[in-house]
Amino acid sequence: MRHHNAKRKFGRVTKVRSGLMKSLALALVVNGKIKTTDAKARELRPFVEKLVTQGRSGTVASRRALVSKVGSIAATKIVKDISPKYMDRKGGYTRITKLPARLSDGSLMAIVEFV
Repeated sequence: MRHHNAKRKFGRVTKVRSGLMKSLALALVVNGKIKTTDAKARELRPFVEKLVTQGRSGTVASRRALVSKVGSIAATKIVKDISPKYMDRKGGYTRITKLPARLSDGSLMAIVEFV
């Protein structure tokens, strides 16, 4: 049983898994919309929503925390462009749209985008 193990491991070690989340979040912030597998999309959603919530305060400390998580380019875009759009929203900044399975390996695909 997987009690208290909520996050997916994707068959990767911890450093590689965190790098995967960082790169997916960076791509989503820069492009506004990405196509990935359904499992990765479901794991990415809370990661990105926490970043947007943190960017809403706009303080120096929150900006530095964002830089440590996703880099300076994405942190600047979150604080200046993305977070101000969601100031009056309590949460739910992203949308996951399911797509048909990929032909090569049959994995379920999804599109993650900002609402």
